[in-house]
Amino acid sequence: MGFDDAYIGVPTWDIGRPQREVLALADAGSFRSSVVDLGCGTGENALALAERGHEVLGIDAAPRAIGKAMDKARERSLPGATFLVADVFDVAGLGQRFASALDCGLFHVLDDHERSVYAATVREALEPGGVLHLLCFSDAEPLGWGPRRVSEAELRATFSAGWHEREIEVAAFETNLDAGEARGWRAVFVRE
Repeated sequence: MGFDDAYIGVPTWDIGRPQREVLALADAGSFRSSVVDLGCGTGENALALAERGHEVLGIDAAPRAIGKAMDKARERSLPGATFLVADVFDVAGLGQRFASALDCGLFHVLDDHERSVYAATVREALEPGGVLHLLCFSDAEPLGWGPRRVSEAELRATFSAGWHEREIEVAAFETNLDAGEARGWRAVFVRE
């Protein structure tokens, strides 16, 4: 089953609201406009940023997810949130540079080769000094379900060239499963 098919129902990562970690970052003023939400799904994080006055472009390769995100933006009258069906590996080719990027649940589904391409692509899409906020599953998560786990060392290795690590912190990645959340990492990298 592809990611688009997952949106026929409600995927485990779609909690119907923004992730707590993203809200905390937003409330702390960690995002600067314009923002690109990479793998935005149904748009809850992007919409929360738009509600706080940011210009946000949400991209996802799943047309069903983007359709739902666009409907939510219209229902909430949030013209600052726009959504586009796009491959994250093409983000640098969108003709726009961003001050901030958000990755909430995309990085941990990428394989090793994709991760290195992703880091270079996102770097190219950000302005110099632009910030990537990343939330992913941690290798400390003991449950067997879910995506590939990511170690702190993998994050550092992937974002070593052309990036400055601001922080990597233990975080909660919320899901709609019984446990409600998984162990994750919240990382911040700055484009050099």
